[in-house]
Amino acid sequence: MKRFKIYIAILLLSLTTGCAAMAVSALSGVGYAVHYTATNVACKTFSFALDRADKATMFALRKMNIKVIGDSPTKKGKRIKAATEELDITIDLEQITSKATKISVNAKKGPMLKDKATAGEIVAQVGRILEGKS
Repeated sequence: MKRFKIYIAILLLSLTTGCAAMAVSALSGVGYAVHYTATNVACKTFSFALDRADKATMFALRKMNIKVIGDSPTKKGKRIKAATEELDITIDLEQITSKATKISVNAKKGPMLKDKATAGEIVAQVGRILEGKS
């Protein structure tokens, strides 16, 4: 019975979305904790204003030789579309406060597969740039 309850709890946790505390944490690079949602989107909130996070994101993409296709404003911030030969990348910058921005990176390989490693590295690179460690 105890094992059954554990399986049910795991199943219910896997149905949640967003950057929840239950999300799997992975350390990337020099220790930036990147969280993944249940749908394998890498995200992290940084203590920097939206415009500064946007500039750092664009710099990180150039540094990684990822082509920016376009960007557009959203209700709470900005969405950046980018691509490599194999990946379609969507980056959402969401203004949490005037000095905090959440960055979510979705790197897709085709309609179903996700590239968590690349998504996590983009978030880590943005963090390094914001912290002046790039």
